[in-house]
Amino acid sequence: MNYIVKWMSGIFIAFMAVPTLYAQAPGGYTLNPGDELHISVWREETLDKQVIVLPDGNITFPLIGSISVVGVTGTELEEIIEQRLESQIPDAEVTVLINSVNGNRVFVIGKVLRPGEFIMSSEMTVAQVLSLAGGLDRFADGNSIKVQRSEGGRVTYFEYNYDDLLAGRNMDTMGFILRAGDVVIVP
Repeated sequence: MNYIVKWMSGIFIAFMAVPTLYAQAPGGYTLNPGDELHISVWREETLDKQVIVLPDGNITFPLIGSISVVGVTGTELEEIIEQRLESQIPDAEVTVLINSVNGNRVFVIGKVLRPGEFIMSSEMTVAQVLSLAGGLDRFADGNSIKVQRSEGGRVTYFEYNYDDLLAGRNMDTMGFILRAGDVVIVP
């Protein structure tokens, strides 16, 4: 784990370095609960379905039942469905279209002008989502913003200094990319 050490008022203070984290996997967008999909199997009209990724991260598809899809790309899901259909439909050609990325949400709470949830239609930084939230209100502490991320049952907090962004300092840590489910907390 990398740390940033700062000298403040006669003492050294260590902060977790903010890595550049991507909302998308190198292979493309990964699915999240709430995303809407259109799945079709070529030459099989009964296997042409609109599905929504459920809160538990699963979808249900005819002939194969429930499939866990969170963190899977559309292309990977095509391959999974083709493999599971192989015994009933040899050489099935599956197409997965992502109709909406409603599951790609982040949340902003605290002292901003418009707190709430925001759908990320592309990669977004903390500064960009704070802009969508109308910016900080006049009582906000821009030095103490945190991003809460839950992964695998573990919650991690990352520091974000909005005042540094405005002053043009520490720009290498300002490109922090949000992931679906992140919560930006503005005290």
